[in-house]
Amino acid sequence: MAPLDGILILDLTHVLAGPFCTQTLQDLGARVIKVERPGTGDDTRAFPPFLQGESAYFATLNAGKQSIALDLKADADRAILDRLVARADVLVENYRPGVMARLGYGWEALHTKHPRLIYAAVSGFGQTGPDAQKPAYDMVVQARGGVMSITGETGGPPVRVGASIGDIVAGMYLAQGILAALYQRERTGEGALIDVAMLDAQLAIQEHGLAIAAATGVAPGPTGARHPTITPFATFRAADGFVVIAAGNDAMFGRLCDVLGLTLATDPRFATNAARCENHALLKRLIETVTLGQPVAHWLEVLDKAGLPTARVQDMVEVLADPQLRARNMILPVTPHAGGPAFTAPGNPIKISTLPDQTALPPAPRLDGDREAILAWLDQG
Repeated sequence: MAPLDGILILDLTHVLAGPFCTQTLQDLGARVIKVERPGTGDDTRAFPPFLQGESAYFATLNAGKQSIALDLKADADRAILDRLVARADVLVENYRPGVMARLGYGWEALHTKHPRLIYAAVSGFGQTGPDAQKPAYDMVVQARGGVMSITGETGGPPVRVGASIGDIVAGMYLAQGILAALYQRERTGEGALIDVAMLDAQLAIQEHGLAIAAATGVAPGPTGARHPTITPFATFRAADGFVVIAAGNDAMFGRLCDVLGLTLATDPRFATNAARCENHALLKRLIETVTLGQPVAHWLEVLDKAGLPTARVQDMVEVLADPQLRARNMILPVTPHAGGPAFTAPGNPIKISTLPDQTALPPAPRLDGDREAILAWLDQG
């Protein structure tokens, strides 16, 4: 039995943070009913890239969910939603704070009627605070949360992290909150309100930036691919590309010097991590005088043999062919609807002994495609 077998998630979210959260819960065995706007559905149904007119973006975030389209201002559809809420364990929403309350589906109203219901809300700035009503997207919270200030090359302009971590990290924290609330409910019988802000989540993941600023009063800047407090811990040029070398302590640095044929381990400019950080630019030049002489494949082989953490900087096409990821069932086909396109999506990174790994994912739902089945299930009581 899957860990969340028997748990019903009512998903009133769209785009990324909320759907990412509910996809995680679906992967762990929950039943997720996605409530969408009639006619258009989730915005991401219209996001490229497309295969046979269908969004690959939507498919990878909604595999295995069910869809019903409801107009929350129409009496007949509100009656259906009321019946769904009465059966749900968790309601997840990512509207601007106050919208659900104005519709009659806010936390206080639902908690009074359904005290066991867990109400999970994710928004740009949270349910409280002076900016709670401001709109936000991923890039907005990456900027305001300081992430963009430490991303990019030294001296260059601020850079957004390539993955939408403003949304994704908030979705991760929301899923954690839901799992904690479900566990708590087993002991108390009471549901809970979960309030996750994308901005809060951006601050929470900044381990070095926050520590440096708080301890020194100086705002750290971007360091490119280099770690801000460990050296050498960066990308280095090889004859045909880039290789990551992560020598995280003095012993590893000594082994790296042996591999490269450099007599630097006892050089006072590089003998300690603090010294190496102080002289990182010089050290990078000295290392690259050697690494430029051989291709990436050579360095991967010799660094692996020496037990040094290393990797090729892979593009996403190379990632899709990575044998380690494929062995871990992390690159999976999405089972297509009849006559529909075949998508590829990430597998479940949470490996649990009681949850067999999937080798293919169920399809994402057609808009309102599960209405009849959901209504029939409700009628069964």
